[in-house]
Amino acid sequence: MNSPNGFSQKTINLGDRTFSLIILKFDNGYFVSISEGKSNLGSMVVSLTMGQNPITTTVIPSKSESLFLKLVAEKISSNIHGIAIVSTYVQKEIDSETAKVLMSEIMEIVQN
Repeated sequence: MNSPNGFSQKTINLGDRTFSLIILKFDNGYFVSISEGKSNLGSMVVSLTMGQNPITTTVIPSKSESLFLKLVAEKISSNIHGIAIVSTYVQKEIDSETAKVLMSEIMEIVQN
């Protein structure tokens, strides 16, 4: 659900897992929170694109989802040529199909 003030929230049910997406839009970027179960902050990555290639850094390391976090942040920042801050809190590792669905849902919100 998008709102005129730049706040979007969506719940995604994938089998026995439920994810909450919270997305805040700013003039120069996005903050994206992906939580499984309760809304929590977790691992965090920041990506900035000003030229052709994004510059990405890990703020809070992840035990298992660092590639997914980095991909989401870099894709958003590359598309908007701005800043993407992405936080992920999951209870177990995200498989490739779940990652594809989550990425698709996030990009649909960001591109609208």
